Order: sequence, then C-alpha cells, then structure tokens
Amino acid sequence: MRPEQAGKPTGSGPVGFRRVGENRYREQVGFYYDEIVVGTVIEHRPGRTVTEMDNVLMSMLSMNASPLHIDGAYAEAGRWGQPLVSSLVTLSIVGGMTARSTSGRAIANLGWERIHLPQPVFVGDTLYAESEVTAKRLSASRPGEGIVSCRTIGRKATGEVVLTFERSFLVPTAQASIDDTTGY
Repeated sequence: MRPEQAGKPTGSGPVGFRRVGENRYREQVGFYYDEIVVGTVIEHRPGRTVTEMDNVLMSMLSMNASPLHIDGAYAEAGRWGQPLVSSLVTLSIVGGMTARSTSGRAIANLGWERIHLPQPVFVGDTLYAESEVTAKRLSASRPGEGIVSCRTIGRKATGEVVLTFERSFLVPTAQASIDDTTGY
C-alpha cells in the first residue's frame, strides 16, 4: 500500500485499520497530519477509574511525597476528609488517555499550556476525556511534518470537569509515513 493510502478506508473493511492483505488488517494508531481536521472532537475511551495504587505509585515515582496524597490519617483531618489524588496522576491518566488517538503518530510533543484543575479527584473516581483539534499548520522548518494543537477536557463520570489543557505536537504527513518500513 502506498503511504498516501495509509489509514484510509480501503473498500469494505473495519475503520481504524489498514488493510495489509486479504482478510488481514493492521490496527492504526492516531492520524497523519493530512487526516486531521480542525474542529474535530474526539471522545477518548475507555475511561479509567483511579485507584489508590495509581495515586501512591505515581506520587512516589514523581517524588511528590505530600501527605495530602499519601497519608490517609493526615488527609482525613484536612479539607477533603480523604487523600486527594495528585494532580500529576490526573494529568498523566487524562493525557495518556488522549495520546493514542490525537498524537498516536506524533514525532514529538511540543508543549502543554494552560493546565487547569478546577475540581479535585479522589480514589474511585472514573475519568473520561475529550479533545478538540484547535489548529494545525505545516512546519516551515521540517518538510513532511505538521504542528497540531488540541484542547482537552478531563471529566469525572458525573460530568464534572477536573482538568483542562492545551497541547501541541508534531505529526508526519501521510507522504512521510514510515509505516511500510516499520511494519505499521
């Protein structure tokens, strides 16, 4: 298959897969620059229920040893009456949830901006996310690559917004695809 056909439907086959042979499809991750449309909104699934292990492990991995996140007795006496999930955990889960579809083919993340955490997250909360493509342009200095920007909203299953951020990343065009040489 030619790179310009990569990721595009090829007759009657499943969407989100590339046909690589008769009755044989390869799962696709993300989009090429050419396939991204400004204004598109992607609802990311599956959701993710935050566990105590997520909170304690990520807090320790990131060296955020605040008792607010890891000491139940301390947190119980505080404002929330229970440990607050670290904002780094929330950002990691929601950011990771979005990566497969928005930037699955990205060459690099370029930046995160305007990160806001309007409501707390607690162990047992289930998070969902959606991302809107807000801008795209071809790179002036890197032929065959484009810069894409998204705004992401993370919500609890109740609909309450717990995180918003903007992110930009570098994505190859379909013509610059390395699928055939890498087996993707």
